[in-house]
Amino acid sequence: MNAYPELSPSPRTIMTPGPVEVDPRVLRAMSYPILGQFDPEFTALMNNTMGMLRELFQTGNQWAYPVDGTSRSGIEAVLTGLIEPGDRVLVPIYGRFGHLLVEIAERCGAEVSIIERAWGEVFDPQEVIDAIHREKPKLVALVHGETSTGRLQPLADIGRACREADVLLAVDAVATIGGVPVESDAWFLDAVIGGTQKCLSVPSGMSPITYNERAERKILTRKRVERGLRSGDADENAATGFRIQSNYLDLSQLQDYWSPARLNHHTEMTSMLYGLHEGLRILLAEGLTARFARHRLHEEALVAGITAMELPLYGDPSCKLPVVTCVAIPDGIDGESVRSMLLHRFGIEIASSFGPLKGRIWRIGTMGYSCSRKNVLHTLGAFEAVLARHGLKLPAGEAVQAALDVYDRHGAPV
Repeated sequence: MNAYPELSPSPRTIMTPGPVEVDPRVLRAMSYPILGQFDPEFTALMNNTMGMLRELFQTGNQWAYPVDGTSRSGIEAVLTGLIEPGDRVLVPIYGRFGHLLVEIAERCGAEVSIIERAWGEVFDPQEVIDAIHREKPKLVALVHGETSTGRLQPLADIGRACREADVLLAVDAVATIGGVPVESDAWFLDAVIGGTQKCLSVPSGMSPITYNERAERKILTRKRVERGLRSGDADENAATGFRIQSNYLDLSQLQDYWSPARLNHHTEMTSMLYGLHEGLRILLAEGLTARFARHRLHEEALVAGITAMELPLYGDPSCKLPVVTCVAIPDGIDGESVRSMLLHRFGIEIASSFGPLKGRIWRIGTMGYSCSRKNVLHTLGAFEAVLARHGLKLPAGEAVQAALDVYDRHGAPV
C-alpha cells in the first residue's frame, strides 16, 4: 500500500495579500509540453514576454524580463547589481519590507541610511527629497505598496528629485504591479521589481523586473571591473570588492541571456514562463485601465461591507493601498481564532500581520484573479458569521448589503 496519498489540495478562496488564486488559464498554460530553451518557438515566447512586460511596467526600457525565483530573487538581483561595497544607500521605511531592503543592502556592503514613518502612514515626498539632499546617496531603495500595513507610497516627485540629483531609484513594486498603476518612465524609476503571485495571478516563482540605461551603466561598469580582475588588467585598488557577489542573480549575465545573443546562463523555467506569458496576455487583454478600475471597485465594495459591520479600518485612509485592506481586530476578539474558523468552516484565507501589528490587524487582499464580486461577497458574509460566533455584536446582514449597493451603483460587474 502506498504510504503517500495522491496530491489533492483543498479548494480555497484566497483573500490574502499574496499568494492569490491563479487564473485557470494560467494553470492550463503551465501544463503545456516542454520546449528546449533555445528552440525558436521558446525564444519567440521569451521575446513576447519581454514586450508584454514593457507594457505592464509602462516603459520603453530595453530590459524587462523575469528573474527565476520568488519576488525576493528580483529584489536581490537588482540591489546586488546596483550596490557596490561602500555605496551610500537611502531606504525610507514605513513597514516590514523596507527593513528587508535594508538587510539586503547591508549584505551588499552598503552604508545604509534610513528614515522612518510610523506603520500605517507613508512619507510626504518632500521628507524623502530632503533626506536625499542631506544624505547624498548613490541609490534610494523604496517600497511602492507595503502589504504589511496596507499603504501606498507616492513616487513621482521622489523619482524626479532622484533624477535631478543623479541618484538611482530602485522600487519594490511586488504588491502593486498589475493592480495599481506603476509608471516606470513617467515617474523616473530606474529599476522596478515585481512579483507574479499577487496582482498578476501567476504562481510564485518568477520576479519580473525592468531597469533603464542609467541602471544598466552601473551594472556593466561593474561587469567590466570583474572581467578585469579575472584577467589581471584592472587596477587593484579600483577593483577590490566591486564584484557582483551572485552568479545566479547577476543582471549583466541575465540580460545577455535575454538578449538576441542568448548567451547561456541557466536553464529557463519553461513552465513558469508559460504561466507568466499567459498571465500577461490575460492582463493586457483586460487592459491596464480596466484592470486598475476593477481593483478599485472591489476594494470599494469590501471597505463598504467592513464599514457596515462597524469594524475599524487600520491606517491613514489617504494613502491606502487599493489591493490590501487592513482591519483592526476588536478588543476581546482572538484574531487567529477568527482566521482559523474562516479557513476551516468557509474555506476562506485572510492574513494576519507582522512585527508591531501582529495580533492587531487582519489583512484582506483583493488582488488579481481573487479580486472578484463573488469573492468579496463570500468573504463579507463569512466574516460576519464568524465574528458573530465569536460573540461580537454586529448589524446583521448589513455588510453584504452595503457591498451590493456599491456593485449596483457601478452596474454590478463581476
